[in-house]
Amino acid sequence: MTAQRDGLRFYVDESALGLGKALEAARRDTVHVGHGLVPECPLGVLDPVWIPAVASRGLVAIGRDKHIRTRPAELAQIRDSGLRVLRIGGKRDLPTWDWLVRIVRRWDAI
Repeated sequence: MTAQRDGLRFYVDESALGLGKALEAARRDTVHVGHGLVPECPLGVLDPVWIPAVASRGLVAIGRDKHIRTRPAELAQIRDSGLRVLRIGGKRDLPTWDWLVRIVRRWDAI
């Protein structure tokens, strides 16, 4: 399955790129950093660039940035842009498969 321009709902940032690629392969409403349908978000794009770009598309961002709470300027940008964010994370890093299992298990609630 490949993402479709119409009906995109989710964007996965570079902090969870493996998860983003897996979700994009399984769902038509999900893209990730570096995906052709979001040319304004190439690999390596900085947060201050992708945050407003993704927010302007009305997408929900999925990521696991551990330090977002310590970056007040980025938090303000997220808030001011109206970006909705699903932050995944925990006390330790998990393999992509484990993140995928956790997300898919709760996908209907998301």
